[in-house]
Amino acid sequence: MEPRFTQRQKKINRLLQKKLSQYFLEIAQREKIPGLIISVTNVRVTKDLSIAKVYLSVFPSEKGQLIMENLEKNASRIKYETAQRFGKEIKRIPYIHFCLDDTLDYIQSIDKAISDSKDSGIPEELSGK
Repeated sequence: MEPRFTQRQKKINRLLQKKLSQYFLEIAQREKIPGLIISVTNVRVTKDLSIAKVYLSVFPSEKGQLIMENLEKNASRIKYETAQRFGKEIKRIPYIHFCLDDTLDYIQSIDKAISDSKDSGIPEELSGK
């Protein structure tokens, strides 16, 4: 069940997602990191607007844990640079906590299991197709 957000939470969720997406894109371009894609998939701000959980999808997924560790180490700098981008849109930027969104990995594992079951000769009625 999807949690209910106030209009203010929804606005801050959208703004943070947009600004952080732009930030990660600029970092990737500036640092010239080939083949690395960091996508902000979701942002959820607490009711008191003090903490934001930022869900990231990293490609290639093998680098996900390393990227997450670096982001957590630099969270205060990222918060500061994000605050500079907001100007007067938000008075106080929430503490940013990064979470790895492994939805794509989960989908890939399901697809692989389905294709493996198809290859192993399991009848379609039992494999769910």
